[in-house]
Amino acid sequence: MTFTHPIIELEKAALERWCNGDPASFLEISAEDVVYFDPFLPTRLDGLDKLSAYYASLRGKIFAARHEMLDPHVQEIGTAAVLTFRFVSYGDNEGAAMRWNCTEVYRKQAEGWRIVQTHWSLTGQAA
Repeated sequence: MTFTHPIIELEKAALERWCNGDPASFLEISAEDVVYFDPFLPTRLDGLDKLSAYYASLRGKIFAARHEMLDPHVQEIGTAAVLTFRFVSYGDNEGAAMRWNCTEVYRKQAEGWRIVQTHWSLTGQAA
């Protein structure tokens, strides 16, 4: 039997919605004090309000015909957990792929696991 960590399932569900133009999926699993790094932003975003404003500007603009979460790994440390994975998204043309590394830190709260830190980076490597 293969065990999948609940955080991986949360992330997969959020990525599915993200790739269909709905960034709210990540807002729903983020903590109020979330911090966010993105290679397309000059600085870190601090707090759910700033992340919400940024994601509002992306709503309906991000689509992937197909995507893959590769090598997800969760390390739990008490009430915190670190998720790392590689991510590949494909546009309409299967040859056009975006390749990423992602690290997310989750905190276990009363309502469940919530993201407190996100860091996305482009890899420039083949999938």
